[in-house]
Amino acid sequence: MARLTPRSDFVPLHPEKVPPGIGLAHLYRRWSFYVLIIWTGALLVAIISFPPQTQAEALRKETAEDRWKSPLDKSDQTVTTRIIESIYRPILLLILEPMCLNLCIFSAIFLEILYLFFGAFQLVFGNVYDFTLWQRGCSFLGLLVGMILAILTDPFWRWNYARLERNSTEEKYPPEWRLPPGIPLCTFEPGTGLRSVAIAGAPLVTIGLFIFAWTIYASVHWIGVIIGSAVFGAGTILVYSGIFTFLVDAYPSYAASALAANSFARSSFAGIFPLFGVQMYNRLGYHWATSLQHF
Repeated sequence: MARLTPRSDFVPLHPEKVPPGIGLAHLYRRWSFYVLIIWTGALLVAIISFPPQTQAEALRKETAEDRWKSPLDKSDQTVTTRIIESIYRPILLLILEPMCLNLCIFSAIFLEILYLFFGAFQLVFGNVYDFTLWQRGCSFLGLLVGMILAILTDPFWRWNYARLERNSTEEKYPPEWRLPPGIPLCTFEPGTGLRSVAIAGAPLVTIGLFIFAWTIYASVHWIGVIIGSAVFGAGTILVYSGIFTFLVDAYPSYAASALAANSFARSSFAGIFPLFGVQMYNRLGYHWATSLQHF
Protein backbone atom coordinates (compact mmCIF):
# COMPACT_ATOMS: atom_id res chain seq x y z
CA MET A 1 0.00 0.00 0.00
CA ALA A 2 2.90 2.35 0.67
CA ARG A 3 3.92 2.19 -2.98
CA LEU A 4 0.49 3.39 -4.07
CA THR A 5 1.06 6.83 -2.55
CA PRO A 6 4.61 7.70 -3.52
CA ARG A 7 4.38 11.46 -3.22
CA SER A 8 3.97 13.94 -0.39
CA ASP A 9 2.00 17.13 -0.22
CA PHE A 10 3.66 19.37 2.33
CA VAL A 11 5.92 19.32 5.34
CA PRO A 12 4.93 21.13 8.56
CA LEU A 13 8.43 22.09 9.70
CA HIS A 14 7.12 23.82 12.79
CA PRO A 15 3.36 24.25 12.47
CA GLU A 16 3.06 26.25 15.69
CA LYS A 17 5.05 29.10 14.18
CA VAL A 18 5.24 28.68 10.42
CA PRO A 19 2.52 27.29 8.16
CA PRO A 20 3.51 24.20 6.19
CA GLY A 21 3.84 25.79 2.77
CA ILE A 22 6.92 23.88 1.64
CA GLY A 23 5.80 21.73 -1.26
CA LEU A 24 7.34 18.29 -1.72
CA ALA A 25 4.94 17.17 -4.41
CA HIS A 26 7.71 15.87 -6.64
CA LEU A 27 9.54 13.89 -3.98
CA TYR A 28 8.89 10.50 -2.41
CA ARG A 29 6.40 10.80 0.44
CA ARG A 30 8.91 9.70 3.10
CA TRP A 31 10.87 12.89 2.50
CA SER A 32 8.17 14.58 4.60
CA PHE A 33 9.58 12.70 7.57
CA TYR A 34 13.21 12.94 6.42
CA VAL A 35 13.00 16.74 6.39
CA LEU A 36 11.45 16.75 9.87
CA ILE A 37 14.22 14.48 11.18
CA ILE A 38 16.93 16.67 9.63
CA TRP A 39 15.35 19.85 11.00
CA THR A 40 14.84 18.58 14.54
CA GLY A 41 18.29 16.97 14.53
CA ALA A 42 19.88 20.29 13.59
CA LEU A 43 17.96 22.03 16.37
CA LEU A 44 19.07 19.39 18.89
CA VAL A 45 22.72 19.88 17.94
CA ALA A 46 22.32 23.67 18.24
CA ILE A 47 20.68 23.39 21.68
CA ILE A 48 23.43 21.12 22.98
CA SER A 49 26.26 23.12 21.39
CA PHE A 50 25.09 26.61 22.34
CA PRO A 51 23.41 26.44 25.77
CA PRO A 52 22.44 29.83 27.20
CA GLN A 53 24.56 31.20 30.02
CA THR A 54 23.10 32.18 33.36
CA GLN A 55 23.89 35.60 34.75
CA ALA A 56 26.02 33.98 37.44
CA GLU A 57 28.11 32.15 34.84
CA ALA A 58 28.68 35.36 32.92
CA LEU A 59 29.73 37.20 36.10
CA ARG A 60 32.13 34.42 37.06
CA LYS A 61 33.79 34.69 33.66
CA GLU A 62 34.00 38.49 33.79
CA THR A 63 35.29 38.79 37.36
CA ALA A 64 37.12 35.45 37.69
CA GLU A 65 35.42 35.06 41.09
CA ASP A 66 33.51 31.96 42.19
CA ARG A 67 31.30 33.81 44.67
CA TRP A 68 28.64 34.42 42.04
CA LYS A 69 26.06 31.67 42.35
CA SER A 70 22.66 31.25 40.74
CA PRO A 71 19.73 29.82 42.75
CA LEU A 72 20.22 26.56 40.87
CA ASP A 73 23.89 26.45 41.87
CA LYS A 74 22.94 26.93 45.51
CA SER A 75 20.23 24.31 45.44
CA ASP A 76 20.96 20.88 46.88
CA GLN A 77 18.17 19.18 44.93
CA THR A 78 18.99 16.12 42.89
CA VAL A 79 18.41 15.96 39.15
CA THR A 80 15.55 13.51 39.73
CA THR A 81 13.79 15.93 42.06
CA ARG A 82 14.15 18.76 39.58
CA ILE A 83 12.69 16.63 36.79
CA ILE A 84 9.72 15.65 38.96
CA GLU A 85 9.11 19.30 39.87
CA SER A 86 9.29 20.35 36.24
CA ILE A 87 6.59 17.78 35.46
CA TYR A 88 4.05 18.49 38.20
CA ARG A 89 4.43 22.28 38.53
CA PRO A 90 2.83 23.06 35.11
CA ILE A 91 -0.09 20.80 36.06
CA LEU A 92 -0.46 22.65 39.37
CA LEU A 93 -0.56 25.97 37.53
CA LEU A 94 -3.35 24.69 35.29
CA ILE A 95 -5.32 23.42 38.30
CA LEU A 96 -4.76 26.23 40.81
CA GLU A 97 -4.37 29.32 38.60
CA PRO A 98 -7.61 30.20 36.75
CA MET A 99 -5.94 32.94 34.69
CA CYS A 100 -3.23 30.58 33.52
CA LEU A 101 -5.80 27.90 32.72
CA ASN A 102 -8.05 30.27 30.74
CA LEU A 103 -5.19 31.69 28.70
CA CYS A 104 -3.82 28.22 28.01
CA ILE A 105 -7.20 27.00 26.77
CA PHE A 106 -7.61 30.18 24.72
CA SER A 107 -4.29 29.67 22.92
CA ALA A 108 -4.92 25.92 22.62
CA ILE A 109 -8.13 26.56 20.69
CA PHE A 110 -6.22 28.67 18.16
CA LEU A 111 -3.59 26.00 17.64
CA GLU A 112 -6.33 23.39 17.30
CA ILE A 113 -7.89 25.44 14.50
CA LEU A 114 -4.50 25.82 12.85
CA TYR A 115 -4.03 22.07 12.87
CA LEU A 116 -7.53 21.51 11.53
CA PHE A 117 -6.53 23.70 8.61
CA PHE A 118 -3.96 21.07 7.60
CA GLY A 119 -6.82 18.78 6.60
CA ALA A 120 -9.30 21.50 5.60
CA PHE A 121 -6.95 23.07 3.07
CA GLN A 122 -6.61 19.77 1.23
CA LEU A 123 -10.40 19.43 1.00
CA VAL A 124 -11.17 23.04 0.11
CA PHE A 125 -8.47 23.66 -2.45
CA GLY A 126 -8.57 20.13 -3.84
CA ASN A 127 -12.33 19.63 -4.18
CA VAL A 128 -13.59 23.18 -4.70
CA TYR A 129 -10.76 24.82 -6.63
CA ASP A 130 -9.15 21.72 -8.21
CA PHE A 131 -5.66 22.66 -7.03
CA THR A 132 -2.89 20.23 -7.86
CA LEU A 133 -0.78 18.66 -5.16
CA TRP A 134 1.95 21.30 -5.10
CA GLN A 135 -0.61 24.12 -5.36
CA ARG A 136 -2.41 22.82 -2.26
CA GLY A 137 0.90 22.86 -0.43
CA CYS A 138 1.50 26.47 -1.48
CA SER A 139 -1.96 27.48 -0.25
CA PHE A 140 -0.49 27.62 3.25
CA LEU A 141 1.58 30.62 2.21
CA GLY A 142 -1.37 32.82 3.14
CA LEU A 143 -0.95 31.82 6.78
CA LEU A 144 2.78 32.54 6.53
CA VAL A 145 2.24 36.02 5.09
CA GLY A 146 -0.30 36.86 7.77
CA MET A 147 2.04 35.73 10.53
CA ILE A 148 4.94 37.73 9.12
CA LEU A 149 2.80 40.88 8.90
CA ALA A 150 1.74 40.40 12.53
CA ILE A 151 5.36 40.00 13.62
CA LEU A 152 6.21 43.29 11.90
CA THR A 153 3.80 45.10 14.26
CA ASP A 154 5.96 44.21 17.26
CA PRO A 155 7.56 47.70 17.47
CA PHE A 156 4.09 49.21 17.94
CA TRP A 157 3.28 46.92 20.88
CA ARG A 158 6.68 47.69 22.42
CA TRP A 159 5.92 51.39 22.09
CA ASN A 160 2.50 50.87 23.67
CA TYR A 161 4.03 49.06 26.66
CA ALA A 162 6.67 51.79 27.06
CA ARG A 163 3.89 54.41 26.99
CA LEU A 164 2.04 52.61 29.77
CA GLU A 165 5.25 52.51 31.80
CA ARG A 166 5.84 56.24 31.32
CA ASN A 167 2.32 57.12 32.44
CA SER A 168 2.41 54.83 35.48
CA THR A 169 3.30 55.86 39.00
CA GLU A 170 3.45 52.27 40.24
CA GLU A 171 6.74 50.61 41.07
CA LYS A 172 5.59 47.25 39.73
CA TYR A 173 3.84 47.13 36.38
CA PRO A 174 0.82 44.80 36.07
CA PRO A 175 1.37 41.85 33.71
CA GLU A 176 -1.99 42.62 32.06
CA TRP A 177 -0.17 45.32 30.10
CA ARG A 178 1.37 42.50 28.08
CA LEU A 179 -2.01 41.27 26.83
CA PRO A 180 -2.93 44.04 24.35
CA PRO A 181 -1.47 42.32 21.26
CA GLY A 182 -3.86 39.45 21.67
CA ILE A 183 -6.89 40.15 23.83
CA PRO A 184 -9.34 43.07 24.07
CA LEU A 185 -8.52 44.72 27.37
CA CYS A 186 -9.54 47.70 29.47
CA THR A 187 -6.88 49.12 31.75
CA PHE A 188 -6.69 51.95 34.26
CA GLU A 189 -4.02 54.46 33.31
CA PRO A 190 -2.94 57.02 35.97
CA GLY A 191 -4.39 60.43 35.33
CA THR A 192 -6.58 59.32 32.42
CA GLY A 193 -9.16 57.05 34.02
CA LEU A 194 -10.52 53.94 32.32
CA ARG A 195 -9.29 53.65 28.77
CA SER A 196 -10.09 50.85 26.38
CA VAL A 197 -7.14 49.31 24.61
CA ALA A 198 -8.68 48.17 21.34
CA ILE A 199 -6.68 45.11 20.40
CA ALA A 200 -6.54 43.39 17.05
CA GLY A 201 -5.49 39.81 17.80
CA ALA A 202 -8.67 38.10 19.00
CA PRO A 203 -11.02 39.92 16.57
CA LEU A 204 -8.68 39.17 13.67
CA VAL A 205 -8.99 35.44 14.37
CA THR A 206 -12.78 35.48 14.16
CA ILE A 207 -12.78 37.80 11.13
CA GLY A 208 -10.29 35.56 9.35
CA LEU A 209 -12.33 32.43 10.03
CA PHE A 210 -15.50 34.15 8.80
CA ILE A 211 -13.81 35.22 5.56
CA PHE A 212 -12.35 31.75 5.10
CA ALA A 213 -15.70 30.03 5.70
CA TRP A 214 -17.92 32.08 3.41
CA THR A 215 -15.63 32.57 0.44
CA ILE A 216 -15.40 28.81 -0.21
CA TYR A 217 -17.32 28.80 -3.47
CA ALA A 218 -16.15 27.75 -6.90
CA SER A 219 -17.62 31.01 -8.23
CA VAL A 220 -15.49 33.06 -5.82
CA HIS A 221 -11.79 33.49 -6.53
CA TRP A 222 -9.56 31.36 -4.33
CA ILE A 223 -7.67 34.43 -3.13
CA GLY A 224 -10.59 35.17 -0.79
CA VAL A 225 -9.92 31.97 1.14
CA ILE A 226 -6.19 32.74 1.21
CA ILE A 227 -6.89 36.23 2.58
CA GLY A 228 -9.09 34.75 5.30
CA SER A 229 -6.33 32.36 6.33
CA ALA A 230 -3.81 35.24 6.35
CA VAL A 231 -6.01 37.32 8.67
CA PHE A 232 -6.42 34.29 10.94
CA GLY A 233 -2.65 33.70 10.98
CA ALA A 234 -1.98 37.32 11.90
CA GLY A 235 -4.48 37.19 14.75
CA THR A 236 -3.01 33.94 16.07
CA ILE A 237 0.50 35.39 16.27
CA LEU A 238 -0.76 38.50 18.08
CA VAL A 239 -2.71 36.41 20.59
CA TYR A 240 0.28 34.17 21.26
CA SER A 241 2.55 37.18 21.69
CA GLY A 242 0.28 38.70 24.33
CA ILE A 243 -0.34 35.45 26.20
CA PHE A 244 3.28 34.28 26.29
CA THR A 245 4.64 37.60 27.54
CA PHE A 246 1.83 37.83 30.11
CA LEU A 247 2.65 34.40 31.52
CA VAL A 248 6.33 35.32 31.86
CA ASP A 249 5.49 38.58 33.66
CA ALA A 250 2.73 37.09 35.82
CA TYR A 251 4.81 34.13 37.03
CA PRO A 252 8.42 35.41 36.92
CA SER A 253 9.78 32.73 39.26
CA TYR A 254 7.98 29.96 37.38
CA ALA A 255 7.93 31.37 33.86
CA ALA A 256 9.24 28.13 32.33
CA SER A 257 6.53 26.13 34.10
CA ALA A 258 3.82 28.55 32.96
CA LEU A 259 4.97 28.26 29.36
CA ALA A 260 5.19 24.48 29.76
CA ALA A 261 1.59 24.45 30.97
CA ASN A 262 0.60 26.44 27.90
CA SER A 263 2.53 24.10 25.62
CA PHE A 264 0.87 21.08 27.25
CA ALA A 265 -2.60 22.50 26.67
CA ARG A 266 -1.84 23.51 23.09
CA SER A 267 -0.27 20.16 22.22
CA SER A 268 -3.19 18.26 23.76
CA PHE A 269 -5.75 20.13 21.68
CA ALA A 270 -3.62 19.96 18.55
CA GLY A 271 -3.21 16.21 18.95
CA ILE A 272 -6.89 15.44 19.51
CA PHE A 273 -8.90 17.69 17.18
CA PRO A 274 -7.26 16.74 13.86
CA LEU A 275 -8.39 13.14 14.51
CA PHE A 276 -11.92 14.13 13.52
CA GLY A 277 -11.31 17.32 11.55
CA VAL A 278 -11.74 15.86 8.07
CA GLN A 279 -14.87 13.98 9.15
CA MET A 280 -16.29 17.20 10.60
CA TYR A 281 -15.72 19.09 7.36
CA ASN A 282 -17.29 16.29 5.32
CA ARG A 283 -20.32 16.04 7.63
CA LEU A 284 -21.06 19.72 8.29
CA GLY A 285 -19.78 21.10 5.01
CA TYR A 286 -16.89 23.46 4.47
CA HIS A 287 -18.83 26.60 5.41
CA TRP A 288 -20.43 25.49 8.66
CA ALA A 289 -17.47 23.41 9.87
CA THR A 290 -15.31 26.54 9.77
CA SER A 291 -18.13 28.69 11.15
CA LEU A 292 -18.40 26.34 14.12
CA GLN A 293 -14.81 27.18 15.02
CA HIS A 294 -15.58 30.85 14.43
CA PHE A 295 -18.50 30.78 16.88
